Amino acid sequence: MNRVLRIVCLSFIMISVMPLYAATEKVERPKSEFDWEPVMQAIIQVESEGDSNAVSGNSCGAMQITPILVKECNRILEKRNSKKRYTLKDRFSVTKSKEMFLLIQSYFNPTNNVEKAIRSWNGGMRYSVKRTQRYYNKVIRNMKK
Repeated sequence: MNRVLRIVCLSFIMISVMPLYAATEKVERPKSEFDWEPVMQAIIQVESEGDSNAVSGNSCGAMQITPILVKECNRILEKRNSKKRYTLKDRFSVTKSKEMFLLIQSYFNPTNNVEKAIRSWNGGMRYSVKRTQRYYNKVIRNMKK
């Protein structure tokens, strides 16, 4: 009888704890699992048609990164106690440009809002929906290709 009672108690504990564990696991999924690749590829097509050597004013590279964005990335890295820093030359590297995009998103867009990411890439963090609408539509069209 004692053995049966132990089995029943253990079963009850497992049934009670399992849903809590599953719920916790879903909530605590690392944000890095979000796939930004389709968004980044669409932005690259809209910004430079994939040309990593593209230059337009102060904006350079496939993602048309400005010196201000490089400085902001380095500020974020410093806040995170990272020794890594980006240079203006890094804007011509697609890989490093994507890293900067992901860094900006992790800091300013932790909920991984795709619309916010696209609009802020074009209009800055205080973007206007009206002023970024054309750009947003172009990126979304490119994502659907």
